[in-house]
Amino acid sequence: MRPDQWTGDDYADRMADTPPGSPAPPPLAPALPPPSGGALPRMPLRRLGWRRILALAGVVLLIAACAVYMLFVLGSNLGLEALLIGLVAAILPVPVLVACFLWLDRYEPEPLKYLIFCFAWGAFVSTAASLTVNETAAGLFKDWGLPQALTGVLVAPFIEELTKALGPILLLVFRRREWSGITDGLVYCGLSAVGFAMVENILYLGGYGYATGADQWGPATGFRQVFAIFITRILLFGFAHPLFTSMTGVGLGIAARTADRRVRFLAPAAGLLLAMMLHGTWNLIPTLVQATGELVIFMYGMVALMVPIFFGMVGFAVWLRAWEGRLTERTLPDYVRAGWLSPPEVAALGSLGRRHAARLWARRVGGDAGLRAMRGYQFAATRLALLRDGMRRGLDRKAADRERTVREERELLEAIAAYRAFFVGRDPQAPVGVWDGQRYHLRFPDGSQRAVDAPDSPVVPIPVVLAPPPLPAAHPPPGWYGPPPAVPWGPRQP
Repeated sequence: MRPDQWTGDDYADRMADTPPGSPAPPPLAPALPPPSGGALPRMPLRRLGWRRILALAGVVLLIAACAVYMLFVLGSNLGLEALLIGLVAAILPVPVLVACFLWLDRYEPEPLKYLIFCFAWGAFVSTAASLTVNETAAGLFKDWGLPQALTGVLVAPFIEELTKALGPILLLVFRRREWSGITDGLVYCGLSAVGFAMVENILYLGGYGYATGADQWGPATGFRQVFAIFITRILLFGFAHPLFTSMTGVGLGIAARTADRRVRFLAPAAGLLLAMMLHGTWNLIPTLVQATGELVIFMYGMVALMVPIFFGMVGFAVWLRAWEGRLTERTLPDYVRAGWLSPPEVAALGSLGRRHAARLWARRVGGDAGLRAMRGYQFAATRLALLRDGMRRGLDRKAADRERTVREERELLEAIAAYRAFFVGRDPQAPVGVWDGQRYHLRFPDGSQRAVDAPDSPVVPIPVVLAPPPLPAAHPPPGWYGPPPAVPWGPRQP
């Protein structure tokens, strides 16, 4: 990108802002070979203290105890045959729903252990607590002479949405740095809701479906009822629980990326309240239909309220995924100006298509090791962008947290440089070059060297320039907090 040209408010804008007068780069060196043994660098690992180990053990024991409790309750109420049939039918939609949420999280995939935790929390802890509270409330309403249907309208939305959200809330409290924003909130809360819906569907499919039909009319009727409930409850309205809890996810995602303490509390509270209201309205619709016999209430409730909210949330999630996917293009130019990255490297991270093209290229020039290195490089670069975004937002208030962020930034930069050694400069079809923060210094096959301005649109979907020598022991100050400084970093020195 030429410093005197502007093309719009996008990546090109930021690439245009490069510091003039950058010192000449060191003499060009041949491409660095991959590290011996083909060992890939590892991302920085979080150290676990004894308190965290005890907390982790407590959470695992809680989930296991609730799983045993739910298995015992469902088995006692349904019987083994109905339990197995309900389990098989309830599991069928789970891979599709989980895949939808994982699709949202492709730019910066969350650790598998956290995804499993949220799913297991919703499936066992939330269902165990909700079942206990709902049955207790139903008994109280019966004793008071009130309709037990009030449980689904007044009690179930409150306890179910609260308990489904508690798992992601725990992640936000104890693993806040793992949250990149609203997308993560949708993923974590969505998986918790999918787990909850799966276990709840076992009760409906196995109990109200197979067991009830088989007891009255035989197994054939039981299977027909399972099929009918599967169509209506799962295929038509299987989005219900994830839709409700996604409101809480939006609030948690907002809280994760703000430094305002009031927003950190109010956003999740507002999201949770909205989830409860939406859930209560959903349960109220069939209650009114049953009480009045007016089917038109159901049609108006679904067509005029729930369906538009569902498609609105889907559209919002898709837009948000693209917006957060461009986070690298909004933040990593800071490192381009400092000489740590080149414009094509940032451009290669701007979309899933370009990331895929970069992986194909890395595999062509570096084999399987190059492909794995490119994946690690893309993940580290995305984490670096999130870290820089957090610095700009002022998320770290304590000095210890800021020091930790600076240390993590340095580790990510070192990991990026190590990953890069597996593929950059190994393409015989590309010139060997160094990016100095403003221009490319290229060496061509005939031995000639010259400086070349960056193109107007750095759309090359692969990192093609050779990085400067390995990281020095003392590199430029790795970060600032709040708005970028008036004078950008200078390029790093060898």
